[in-house]
Amino acid sequence: MALDVAAIRAHVPALKSGTARFDAPGGTQTPQPVIDAIAAALTAPLANRGRNTEGERNADRIVDEARSALADLLGTTPGTVVFGRSATQLAYDLSRTLAKGWGPGDEVVVTRLDHDSNIRPWVQAAGADVRWADFDPATGELRPEHLAAVLGPRTRLVAVTAASNLIGTMPDLPALASLVHANGAHFHVDAVHYASHAVVDLAATGADTLVCSPYKFLGPHLGVLTGRAELLESLRPDKLLPSADTVPERFELGTLPYELLAGASAAVDFLAGLDPEAGGSRRDRLVASFAALEAHEDALRERLERGLAELGGITVYSRAARRTPTLLFTVAGLRPADVYRQLVERAVDAPAGSFYAVEAARRLGLGDEGGVRVGLAPYTSAEDVDRLLAALGALER
Repeated sequence: MALDVAAIRAHVPALKSGTARFDAPGGTQTPQPVIDAIAAALTAPLANRGRNTEGERNADRIVDEARSALADLLGTTPGTVVFGRSATQLAYDLSRTLAKGWGPGDEVVVTRLDHDSNIRPWVQAAGADVRWADFDPATGELRPEHLAAVLGPRTRLVAVTAASNLIGTMPDLPALASLVHANGAHFHVDAVHYASHAVVDLAATGADTLVCSPYKFLGPHLGVLTGRAELLESLRPDKLLPSADTVPERFELGTLPYELLAGASAAVDFLAGLDPEAGGSRRDRLVASFAALEAHEDALRERLERGLAELGGITVYSRAARRTPTLLFTVAGLRPADVYRQLVERAVDAPAGSFYAVEAARRLGLGDEGGVRVGLAPYTSAEDVDRLLAALGALER
């Protein structure tokens, strides 16, 4: 079904400011049901997890519900859902844990397409050398042959993005996973940007471990890691002596932010309701709702791309055959930061920079200055796109 954008927008208080927002790849605006869930968790009795007091039971319930919700979103099981402060923190934690088994001559592979949070934790991990997989800057594609060129007999881990937060490229994960696993290596996937726009299925991706961030898909700021259950059971992360040694708790450092977990559950439920006619399990409703979301975002992306082509003087770097509704571009005669500033003056928010994908920006020839990034979200309307195009047409060069 067609997405009811007006109904979605009515649930997002921040949109009342009147700004046309294209900053979703850096974090979406928050729907009222998510805000309400966070407030409800904080205003009810709350304590460390347990079964005796009301506060303990509330905390226990919130954690269980959040694991179940994120498992439905990611196509995995609740017992493999780990929460942390951010995807970056979880990647660092995982890298330190895995590196305990690496030694001289072992190698990790990272790509120049990735956000730095899926590069630096592996580059800085002790005990392994680093090899770089390139991508084609002309097309934005990261193809299996790019990865095959750098795999070796001592490759221990390969880290790849499911979707570039800079130019939207969505590599063929199953094909990459087959190469990695045939080589006997661990396949780690950064789905932070991907999970905002497409249904995640852990098994289908071929990932051994995968991370995402709810604040990219209408939720609060925290990180989520999941992975194959038998793998997580085999890992021994550093932890406090009295803290739980069960999975997933052994990976979670300190007390969880219960109110944020409540908000994450509400965000998943909000996404599952984007198609109000969908039935079945929450996973079924998520699949149907994401199908409607993809159709909506693809239509707006095509509208935007046509408009940018008509304006002239604009170079678009998002060119991959499969990509999210995320466009990176530059405007002839203007620095990206100046374009951003002029758009803000017209109540259009489309930020400029490399957005922590510094290796990708450099490979595209844009340096650390990057470009202007436009990202669509469930609440983006056709009117927003037209306002952006009009503002771009009115730039002072």
